[in-house]
Amino acid sequence: MAKKVYLLANLGSPDSTKVKDVRKYLSVFLMDERVIDVPYILRFILVRCIIAPLRSFSSAKAYKTIWRKKGSPLIIISKKLNRLIQEKSNISSYLCMRYGNPSIKTAMDEIEKENPDVEEIVLAPLYPHYAMSSYETAVEHIKEELRARSKEQMLKIVPPFYNNEHYIEVLSESIKPHIQKPYDLIMFSYHGIPERHVKKTDPTNEHCLKCENCCDVKSTAHDFCYRHQVKRTTELVTEKLNLPKDKVMFSFQSRLGRDPWLQPYTAKTLEELPEQGIKNLVICCPAFVSDCLETLEEIHVEGKEIFLEAGGESFTTVPCLNTRPDWVDALNKIMDTAK
Repeated sequence: MAKKVYLLANLGSPDSTKVKDVRKYLSVFLMDERVIDVPYILRFILVRCIIAPLRSFSSAKAYKTIWRKKGSPLIIISKKLNRLIQEKSNISSYLCMRYGNPSIKTAMDEIEKENPDVEEIVLAPLYPHYAMSSYETAVEHIKEELRARSKEQMLKIVPPFYNNEHYIEVLSESIKPHIQKPYDLIMFSYHGIPERHVKKTDPTNEHCLKCENCCDVKSTAHDFCYRHQVKRTTELVTEKLNLPKDKVMFSFQSRLGRDPWLQPYTAKTLEELPEQGIKNLVICCPAFVSDCLETLEEIHVEGKEIFLEAGGESFTTVPCLNTRPDWVDALNKIMDTAK
């Protein structure tokens, strides 16, 4: 049997809450052509001269509100998850971040040093849904690193697990305790992406956002369509928990820039819901498997403030899967789907 190792990949985090570290992280992240997909010169001007310098101060302040003694919640949780995966599977497991540390190069150096006879690397991008700015960029950069080492043939990749039965089961179980009390609506808030990204990843070039009910009309485009996949996750959890369909919705957070992004926007919706009689809200963020800035600060702090100031009465946030024992079990099973 081929000797294999696991490699978990997550987004990343600044090394600290210092403005210089946050600016460095934002620069690397936003200079990725799969995140801001405009010509290099324009991207350089936007990121290095405008966005990173201006946003680094507010982002550093936001990171300080969630930072733990040992560092970034995302990094801490991901490291623990990686350790638990190794303990559960008895297979050597490594962790890398697409941006920041531990880097892809560092992880590959460790794999080579500790497993000189490795024959198979099972990559698990910790993104349930396909998007060029998350899943695709992680996979392609890891491929690039392996190609430089003449080891790309070793790679097996876990596909997006948005509809995997084990993921849906654990996600549903994580939500269940938070809907025992009366609630008016459960909102599934997913990380937003520009509409043009959805169109770019459509291999048919004629389906996504171009035909009526495109997410419901069967197409090969769905294998790469973020909007279809988050919609499907929402539907499957709704079915699993037997939720009333009129008490479920999904939205998109973390918009950047003025171009049209997938809608409805979470922040705008949170402001409008109380006027519609939605006073008691439960909100979860299934695009993330580990709590991070986008869940702990953007939703639990900013989102809660928006909703309550607009007239809401209760705002219940569902933690990400993090290091739940059933998630560790599920992820081990999901990694068996690698191709």
